[in-house]
Amino acid sequence: MTNPTTNSVGTPIGSDAHSQSVGPNGVIALTDHYLVEKLAHFNRERVPERVVHAKGGGAYGTFVTTHDVSQYTRAALFQPGVETEMLARFSTVAGEQGSPDTWRDPRGFALKFYTSEGNYDLVGNNTPVFFIRDGIKFPDFIRSQKRLPGSHLRDNDMQWDFWTLSPESAHQVTWLMGDRGLPKTWRHMDGFGSHTYQWINAAGERFWVKYHFKTNQGNEFLSQAEADQLAGSDADHHIRDLYGAIEDGDFPSWTLSVQVMPYEDAATYRFNPFDLTKVWPHADYPLIEVGQMTLNRNPENYFAEIEQAAFSPAHFVPGIAASPDKMLQARIFSYADAQRYRIGVNHAELPVNRARTEVHSYDKEGSMRHGFGSPAAPVYAPNSFGGPAADPAAAGDDRGWEMDGELVRSAITLHPEDDDFGQAGTLYREVLDEPARERLVANIVGHVGKTRVPEIRERALQYWKNVDADLGARVEAGLTPIVEPRTSLASEPVRTPAVF
Repeated sequence: MTNPTTNSVGTPIGSDAHSQSVGPNGVIALTDHYLVEKLAHFNRERVPERVVHAKGGGAYGTFVTTHDVSQYTRAALFQPGVETEMLARFSTVAGEQGSPDTWRDPRGFALKFYTSEGNYDLVGNNTPVFFIRDGIKFPDFIRSQKRLPGSHLRDNDMQWDFWTLSPESAHQVTWLMGDRGLPKTWRHMDGFGSHTYQWINAAGERFWVKYHFKTNQGNEFLSQAEADQLAGSDADHHIRDLYGAIEDGDFPSWTLSVQVMPYEDAATYRFNPFDLTKVWPHADYPLIEVGQMTLNRNPENYFAEIEQAAFSPAHFVPGIAASPDKMLQARIFSYADAQRYRIGVNHAELPVNRARTEVHSYDKEGSMRHGFGSPAAPVYAPNSFGGPAADPAAAGDDRGWEMDGELVRSAITLHPEDDDFGQAGTLYREVLDEPARERLVANIVGHVGKTRVPEIRERALQYWKNVDADLGARVEAGLTPIVEPRTSLASEPVRTPAVF
């Protein structure tokens, strides 16, 4: 009999797959102590590199809003003609700081805009979807992609065990095993906000949006053989390419467009529009061009400006807000908490993270605090001595949806197309051409072929048959039998530590 999951003090836990919320798209409850415990513990598993996205590089640049989208948002950086200084960081997800740039993996696409209303962070990937839709599963997902505790090796059985037991991963794994899993360079890949966000205009009208950064260099990718060769000959291939291009004056750029969904559409759309494993079809919500991002300045010091760069989806500006996306809500807590642990509670005072606007905060003290106000300034609110005061009008009061009980209740009813495999199948049948399908099959066969647990192999085959019958059949035909079956992920017998 399987032992029940418990929290850190031995209390049984009811679910490792679903966080507590008011309805499937409602606000996550802070009283979900197990969610908080999982995320807080996960954020503290590595010292000092990032738990995920450890290997990366980046550069400074500018974003210029070239089109008028003021009917959708009042955010200052997205008003016509506004130019905003910014920082971009690209990365792999699962690898450590010294890992090769060319492992098959999603790529992080993290942006920090130093706007006139404070910093706005958009922390996305080079794919429009993700492996899971609920943040309570994120620590488990990442651990399955990392290393075994005994041998300290990455393991295909562990990866496919998690993926096949989490069918919502099918859409993202199809992206990962395809061409986009190995971009030629960071310059030759798209970026996505991935989550659904909320835009609010000057009149207070609300819209749901998705961000798409299309590379102006064209999408190019590496073959598996090229990526494997580069992993051994130049593990820093992507870092070297971006730095060299900018040094040579070949400044990479991306065109930002958004999809905009009317606020009321969300409750009755054919699938849950806040599900991170889904894309919105462009036929329903076409791309609307916003502006141009250009990277034109390398950092002077990698550690100070890239390694210490702290991104968080919690950093919004007036006119932009969160959505009922459960993954986004978990990240709003988890990312900021990770930075407080990794760099320090006062990381926002570092030059790379410091806002270009004045900061009027009641935060005080803490490790490495060096900025401080007048000794006569109050350090609490409310106060009677002229300290800063919260102003809903200045903030835009952009919480909105979290008090919209009607939307939350409406979302309790499942949408007609809320399945896990449908969009992955559409990607295979209708988006990829035949050469791309052949490469996808070869990549899947190469990866699944390294599994040695028969049950996991069978689940992986059924996983791809659920995506598409033809795809599953081609994968099955390409696999060779398991020669030495494996019964455990452990490389040696489990030992109980001695108690002293």
